[in-house]
Amino acid sequence: MFLAHSKMRASKSDRIFDFVNYSLLILALLIVAYPLWFVVIASVSSSSHVLNGEVTLLPKGFQLKAYEMVFQNRNIVLGYRNTIFYTAAGTSINIVATVLIAYTLAQSDLRGRGPITFLLSFTMFFSGGLIPTYLVYRSLGIINTRWVMILPGMISVYNVIIARTFFQNSIPSELQDAAYIDGASALKTLTWVVIPLSKPILAVLTIFYGVGHWNSFFNALVFLSKNELYPLQLVLRNILITGAERVEAVGIASVAEQVRYAESIKYAVIIVSSVPVLLLYPFMQKYFVQGVMIGAIKG
Repeated sequence: MFLAHSKMRASKSDRIFDFVNYSLLILALLIVAYPLWFVVIASVSSSSHVLNGEVTLLPKGFQLKAYEMVFQNRNIVLGYRNTIFYTAAGTSINIVATVLIAYTLAQSDLRGRGPITFLLSFTMFFSGGLIPTYLVYRSLGIINTRWVMILPGMISVYNVIIARTFFQNSIPSELQDAAYIDGASALKTLTWVVIPLSKPILAVLTIFYGVGHWNSFFNALVFLSKNELYPLQLVLRNILITGAERVEAVGIASVAEQVRYAESIKYAVIIVSSVPVLLLYPFMQKYFVQGVMIGAIKG
C-alpha cells in the first residue's frame, strides 16, 4: 500500500505539478522581495551609481553617507521622536479603552448589549466625512496638537469585537464568579483575573494598534500644519513625493551634490522608518494568526 502510494506521488504528472507550483511560488517571492532588496542596496550604494541605474542586484560603491545625513537631519530625528511618542501613547490608550469596552460587552447580563454592539458596528460602515470631522476636531481644540494623532483612533470596533470574542470564549466564567464571591469588584476581577489570562489578545491588540500608529500619516497631513508635530511617515512622504525636505536632508552646500545624494537619502529614510516594524514582525507573527482565528470563531 505504501509502495503504491509512493509510486503514485512520484508520477510524471505530479512532478510537473510540483515544478509548476514551485516555479510560481519562487516567481511570486522574487516579485515581492526584489523591491525590498533594491531599497536596501540602493541605500548603501554610491549616489552616482543609483542615479545612473547601475544598481541592480548588489550594492555598488558601498557607503553609509546617506544614513549619516538622515540622522543629521533635524526634521527626520524630530519626526522619529514624534512617531515613537504617538505610537507608545496612542497604543496604551487604545488597549485600555478597547479592553474596558470589550470586557463590558462580554458580560452576558449586560442590559442593552445588543443595541450597543449594533451602534458600535454601525460606525464601521458609515462616517461623517472629512469636513464634518475637521469641524468636530476644531471645536474640541485638538487641531495642531499631539492629541489629534492619538484620540480620534482611540477605539477600533474590529479590535473590540476580537477582544470581546476572546473574553467570551477563552476566559472561564467560573473564575470570574469565584472572584465575585470573594468580594472582588468588576474592575478588580478584570485587573487580577482576566488580564493575566489575556496575554495573547493583548499582544494582538498591541501589534494592530502599534503598527497602525507607526504607519499613520493621513491625520497629520490633514490636521497638522506645524513641522515640529509631524510624524516620521509625513516627513518621509515629503521627501519621497514633494521634495520639501530635500535640501535640509542632504545638508550639502553644492546643489549638484544635493541632487546626487537625494536618491540615496530617500532609500535610507525608508529603511530607517521600517526597521522597528520589521524587527517586531518575526517575534509577533504567531499572534497575528491567533488574532485572526479569535475573530473567526464567533462574531
